[in-house]
Amino acid sequence: MTTPLFALRSPHDGADPGVPGAQRRDDRGGPARITINPTAAGTFPRSRAVWCARTLHDTRLAMGIEVIVDAREALADLVLRRFEAAARTAIAARGRFACALPGGSVAEAFLPRLAGASVDWSRVDVFWGDERAVPPTDPDANYGLTRRLLLDRIPIDPARVHRIHGEEPDLEAAAAAYARELAGTIGARPLDLVLLGMGPEGHVCSLFPGHPALRESARAVVAVHDSPKPPPRRITLTLVPLTGAELVCVAAFGAEKANAVREAVEVADSRLPVALAARAGAHALFLLDRDAASGLRGRPVVGPSA
Repeated sequence: MTTPLFALRSPHDGADPGVPGAQRRDDRGGPARITINPTAAGTFPRSRAVWCARTLHDTRLAMGIEVIVDAREALADLVLRRFEAAARTAIAARGRFACALPGGSVAEAFLPRLAGASVDWSRVDVFWGDERAVPPTDPDANYGLTRRLLLDRIPIDPARVHRIHGEEPDLEAAAAAYARELAGTIGARPLDLVLLGMGPEGHVCSLFPGHPALRESARAVVAVHDSPKPPPRRITLTLVPLTGAELVCVAAFGAEKANAVREAVEVADSRLPVALAARAGAHALFLLDRDAASGLRGRPVVGPSA
């Protein structure tokens, strides 16, 4: 198993008093812990190896973020372990595990690995963060991609596969129907795990910077008719069902994501969709390749292996 190049632990894991910049405390008094694998330090630019990130704050909850930088294959292994752990915890507590999955490069990187997860798939409910207004068989459909990469390879109950009907001509009605399906499945509880990709400008799901959907505070699902990224017509989860999610996991690959990653992680009051989504969850995890992490700042520190 590959050891991450570096990790920023949850602010409740304790901290080494000698770590420069690692004593920022959240509202609950937990200092951030920053660790780096010494053997990997030489393969990552020292000025970027470890950075001292502030704990993000929100008026409703204070939380820490965990950031791990590694190769995609190693990150996929980590997603597998976190997925398995989250599923076991949720199933033991409530008899079911509800997750929301992405499309795009993050789905391609991680979903094939999840097909080998040791979980009780008969108790897993699968939702999507968003869908394009296309039929499920369309090459651009997130559902179709997930089916090829994951669903066709696991023994999941079809009744627990909750796809967004983006092909419906009335997107508003389809969004309302999906919101009812979500509520009918998980009730008033948040999702257990949300896996997100992000765009270069910081969008997640189909929530784009400055878009009115980002300000939605009542509806869990909305139709989008004017997405700045083609195709313009989509259906997306809002921040409402992400709020309180046990784990919001954001993955980003490539240097074009570096600026948005830096702002989401380091700017406490960022209004980027990815920052708002991360702050919405009970816990947030950023999984980055080296290029996506290249904008993160701070002084290098060598500590115990992550």
